[in-house]
Amino acid sequence: MLNLRELAIPVVGAPMAGGPSTPALAAAISEAGGLGFVAAGYKTSQGVAAEVEGVREATSAPLGVNLFVVEPYEPPVGSLDAYRRSLEAEAARLGAELGDARWDDDDWQAKLELVLDVRPEVVSFTFGCPGAEVLRSLADAGVLSMVTVTSVAEAREAVTRGAASLSVQGADAGGHRATWDLEADVDRTPLVDLVSAVLAAVDVPVVAGGGVSDAADVAAVVELGAVAAQVGTAYLLADEAATKPVHRGALSSQTFATTDLTRAYTGRWARGLANRFMAEHADAPAGYPHLHHLTAPLRAAAAAAGDAQVAHLWAGTGYAEARSAPAAEITRALAP
Repeated sequence: MLNLRELAIPVVGAPMAGGPSTPALAAAISEAGGLGFVAAGYKTSQGVAAEVEGVREATSAPLGVNLFVVEPYEPPVGSLDAYRRSLEAEAARLGAELGDARWDDDDWQAKLELVLDVRPEVVSFTFGCPGAEVLRSLADAGVLSMVTVTSVAEAREAVTRGAASLSVQGADAGGHRATWDLEADVDRTPLVDLVSAVLAAVDVPVVAGGGVSDAADVAAVVELGAVAAQVGTAYLLADEAATKPVHRGALSSQTFATTDLTRAYTGRWARGLANRFMAEHADAPAGYPHLHHLTAPLRAAAAAAGDAQVAHLWAGTGYAEARSAPAAEITRALAP
């Protein structure tokens, strides 16, 4: 089983579902001495299998695969219809037809069977924690399990169920918050304090991320006792990332002054560059993946039109440090 303490560079490439993560990006990070991840979210199990195969063809270095744990959820009565109505004018302007606001489990069982079959070195989970039997089956297969947590309570529960390692996500992270409770407010505890508290509460290897954007940030979490830092936003402009042109342009320009948290795109808290859409839909309801499916055609149309004021532009608070370069170069520059 992989020992995370033995990574040549203590950097884990955050899985970035929905586009930016690619097999080439994962392979480049791992080959450089970090740990790259295939982001399984929003893909079929067959698509994930093809990506794992692509990484394995490019490198023999360790690989991680990230799965979504999507718990059943029913949004408040009437909230989805009201939110759909609030989006109709924007969708019409972009020539998009809003999607079906529905729940699904992101092909959970098929993807779980896949990772038990192909056995990547690490399987991580976000949005929740699988049951003890799942974590035990991974251990039996020689696969290191990693559960993403955003609080001490989540960390303790994950370890109780059998998580072999944790990814501690602070509130400065770009993209989706991994908080298990969909309706919970965002815990804004600074990453340093959160990591310290988790390390005091559990005795498993901890990877820490959220606003980590340079070598000094990596060194800071490692000095606290984390085995590695998890980094996502710093790779959004990597040559191997499939970040959409509108997203790349927004990150590279000085148009956006800050990031913010929003439920407007997917019904789950996520951090991105603060744009008009986020401001106009600050009261979006909780409802994941319902809102994800509802807004998907709208987001695709905005991206195709290059409309950065409507497209989702996930980014952490350290986005200004992101730069265009090969992923291997970015990884080496993050080494403490």
